[in-house]
Amino acid sequence: MKKIILIVIVSILSFTANAQEKNKNAKVTFEVDGVCGMCKKRIETAALKTKGVKFALWNVKTHQLNLIMDERKVEVGTVQQNIANVGHDIILKDKKITATLKAYNSVNPCCKYRDEKVVLEHEGGMKMHKKQN
Repeated sequence: MKKIILIVIVSILSFTANAQEKNKNAKVTFEVDGVCGMCKKRIETAALKTKGVKFALWNVKTHQLNLIMDERKVEVGTVQQNIANVGHDIILKDKKITATLKAYNSVNPCCKYRDEKVVLEHEGGMKMHKKQN
């Protein structure tokens, strides 16, 4: 009976340890503010320059950033902070990581996603582009 109990305990501990392992190819998605192709390049580059990030793709229309990353080498918060450091806000379900004013002001005037006029100009440009196709 003691052997059975010992085997069960070892099995549970082994399972718990495996469940806590970090994924070397974790898929992560979150929203990043931006308005154009230059924003896309800046966001993706900031993510990819983070050690442990293997893939980064930001969608201009949905603002979703899709990552494949090695959780053993980097935490999601580090990637998010690196993106905020280049001037882009991160919108999460329960909070917002806001780029500093200095970082935001460093982006090209075309990329000022906090300025409603700039956003509307980009939306108008996308609508015109759609009509031509």
